[in-house]
Amino acid sequence: MLAPPPGRPRTLAVRGATALREAMSWHRPLMLLSAAMAALAVVCVVGLVVDHRELVGAPIWLKPLKFSVSLAVYGMTWAWLMSLRPRPSRLLWWAGTVIAVAAVVEMLVLVGQVVRGRASHFNTATPLDATLFSLMGLTIMVLWVATLVAALLLAFRRLADRPGQWAIRCGMVISLVGLALGGLMIGNPSGIEGLSGAHSVGVPGGGPGMPITGWSTAGGDLRIPHFVGMHALQLLPLLALGLRAAAGRLPLLDQEAVRTRLVLVASGAYAGLTALVTWQALRGQPLLGPDGATLAAAGLLLAATVAGVRWSTRPGRRTAVPT
Repeated sequence: MLAPPPGRPRTLAVRGATALREAMSWHRPLMLLSAAMAALAVVCVVGLVVDHRELVGAPIWLKPLKFSVSLAVYGMTWAWLMSLRPRPSRLLWWAGTVIAVAAVVEMLVLVGQVVRGRASHFNTATPLDATLFSLMGLTIMVLWVATLVAALLLAFRRLADRPGQWAIRCGMVISLVGLALGGLMIGNPSGIEGLSGAHSVGVPGGGPGMPITGWSTAGGDLRIPHFVGMHALQLLPLLALGLRAAAGRLPLLDQEAVRTRLVLVASGAYAGLTALVTWQALRGQPLLGPDGATLAAAGLLLAATVAGVRWSTRPGRRTAVPT
């Protein structure tokens, strides 16, 4: 094997350090949130190894692990989006800061309940548990409103080329819907005394679940549309970046209009997928156990997506795209 040229590892290290410094300058509170959540994820992994307690049929440290990873990605994504704005905005900075503070409060309550050996979400068994759950609900509402404000401040600014711009806009809208879908779990019967809500539909909470995610394999699970919708904000911009990177090898993708149409088709398909898994969960079906109606709807969505891709890439097409 050929040895790397002298100085190459040093060059990569310098570039990595420069990129890290640049990232930390995006939106400091959100980047600090992401760093803190990454560190917390490591703590949760250790907790899974050394603390074998279970809560509602799952390892007690699994929920904070999933939340910390999700919030680390969420905070970094919004910090990056805010860095794309041509001119700084004080209101946008404050919206990002409110998002970071709300997320920290949410995680403090969640981890605190884990340490106490108590459920965090939907727990109204004691006055303290009910107060902490109400505080979590309030922080989620504040986070959603701050996210909406940030989305409105960015939606009408030119942040990227047209494919990237539409990926960001559609991703923000679907992400806000995904966040709001978490409200479906409140008041959903859990079958467990002291819990005022649940993510499972049609089956008691704490039943069998998929590895890592814990999504129910016996009934519907409202965490699925919540997760799918939230992460449109990462996947759609990544698609736009991937299409742009592939333009050098696929001449058709050199056309910005083609890439824009593909992003719009993908956004529609993603919104359709979010609606589909919501419908499936509300009918008490596990993700991996769809019935005929769900399969038919999925087939129609796939056919519409394929038709949209073919329409977007048809040779010689010159249809105008949104600006």
